[in-house]
Amino acid sequence: MHQETDQVPRHVAVIMDGNGRWAVERGLDRIEGHYEGRKAARRFVEAASDRGIEVVSLYAFSSENWSRPTREVEALMGLIETALRAELEYLCARNAQLRVSGRLHELPEGLQRAISDAIRATDDNDGMVLNLCVNYGGRAEIVDAVRAIAAEVQSGTVAIEDIDENTVSEHLYVPGLPEPDLLIRPGGELRVSNFLLWEIAYVEFYTLPVYWPDFKEEHLDEAIADFARRRRKFGRLVGMDE
Repeated sequence: MHQETDQVPRHVAVIMDGNGRWAVERGLDRIEGHYEGRKAARRFVEAASDRGIEVVSLYAFSSENWSRPTREVEALMGLIETALRAELEYLCARNAQLRVSGRLHELPEGLQRAISDAIRATDDNDGMVLNLCVNYGGRAEIVDAVRAIAAEVQSGTVAIEDIDENTVSEHLYVPGLPEPDLLIRPGGELRVSNFLLWEIAYVEFYTLPVYWPDFKEEHLDEAIADFARRRRKFGRLVGMDE
C-alpha cells in the first residue's frame, strides 16, 4: 500500500539518470541499462497515476545526447519507438494522454510516425498526461518559443509591448501544462541538465543516489512525502515569516 499524503504534486518531472552506470557496475552493456530504464519508466507512470499525479514529464533523450556513440544513440531511438508502440494499449487503458516535447522534426522518420500515432490514439483521453521529452533541451525550447513570437511580431499579429511571461509559456512545446511542482533526479547528481528551464522556476528538487533502473514506487512515496513537508513560498512571505 502506498503512502498517502495531503499534498501530492500536480506535475512531477523526472531526469531518468543512471541507466549507463547501472549497467557498467554490473558488467553489462550500457544499452542493457536503458532497457531496464524503460521498465522503471513503466513502473513510475503506473505509480504516479495511482497517486493522483496529473502530469509526468520524463526526460527520455536530451539534445546533447546526440554526442554519445552512434550505436548507443541508434539503440535509444529504437527503444523509444518500440516502447511507444508497445505501451500504447497500456496508456489507453490508463486513460492517459501522451504529449511529446522537443525538436521532433530532427528525429528518425520511424520514431516521428510512432510519436504521431501515439499522440493521435490518446488524444481523447482525459486522465494523467505523460509528457515525454525527446530530443529536448531547455534552452532550445526557449529559443524556439522566441523565434515563434518574433515571427508573430514580424507578421503584425503580436505587438512587442504585449509580450509577457504568458506569451512565452503559450509558445512552449506543450503549452497549457501546469508547471512542475517536483523534479526528481535519481543517480545522485545535483544539476538540472538543461531540463525544463523555463518551467522549473519554482520547482522543488529531490535527488537520491538510486540509479533509475532501481527506482521503485517506495522512492516516489519518499519524494512525495518530502515534498509535502516543504513550505513553498514562490518569493512571498508565508506564515511566521511575515
